[in-house]
Amino acid sequence: MDFSVTHIGGPTALLEIGGVRILTDPTFDPPGKLYHFGWGTFSRKVVAPAIAVGDIGRIDAVLLSHDGHADNLDDVGRTVLPAAGKVVTTTSAAKRLGGNAVGLEPWATTTVDNAGTQVRITATPGRHGPPLSRPIVGQVIGFLLEWDGQEHGPVWITGDTVYFDGVSEIATRYNIGTALLHIGGVRFPYLSGPIRYTMNAAEAVRVAREFDLKTILPVHYEGWTHFRQGRDVAEAEFADAGIGDRVHWLVAGEPLHISS
Repeated sequence: MDFSVTHIGGPTALLEIGGVRILTDPTFDPPGKLYHFGWGTFSRKVVAPAIAVGDIGRIDAVLLSHDGHADNLDDVGRTVLPAAGKVVTTTSAAKRLGGNAVGLEPWATTTVDNAGTQVRITATPGRHGPPLSRPIVGQVIGFLLEWDGQEHGPVWITGDTVYFDGVSEIATRYNIGTALLHIGGVRFPYLSGPIRYTMNAAEAVRVAREFDLKTILPVHYEGWTHFRQGRDVAEAEFADAGIGDRVHWLVAGEPLHISS
């Protein structure tokens, strides 16, 4: 069964798999606001969402990699959560959000069903910064999606993570065909110098090779001032690595149909 991905902005995308509609990290605020992320870090949103929140329609599941940063869950994005069938997120975020939130530790699973389609969701490990950074940046997970009829393996949404041992473990457990890679090389130089909080293009290339990805969908590299690597840098790195033909740059607001 094929599926479609519509990029809305930043980490936010709508996946339509048969009758199931899944939204990732909802961010729908208008541009212009300055957000404080804690410990002296901040960022300004500079691009509007490609689809307004009122035009999203029914959502069977929200996949929320973490709830602590507005570039993954902003004010308007929070209004989406109560109406969704379920919100799949970290165990700590589920406690804070309550209601329909389901918290998963890495490798735990849940399912979402609609109109005869069932999607199995498995939490994958993430680390949103350097070693020992979790007390500062909080818990984060990614998501692995499986459904009947997949020919090229599961779909993986990395969430905000750097490359670390937990990422390589995913490759040993699953033969993934498609990945939505959160890149952007996020740094906060006024706080932590060279310390990075998301994958950069070089790490994305490493993941693509290690996982032998068939389809690479970069997200989370534009729309905010704290991103340090845009499409131009990542595109050049992918081309230099000889994998540019596997990369699909999503056009905001336009669904891309992908063979699964």
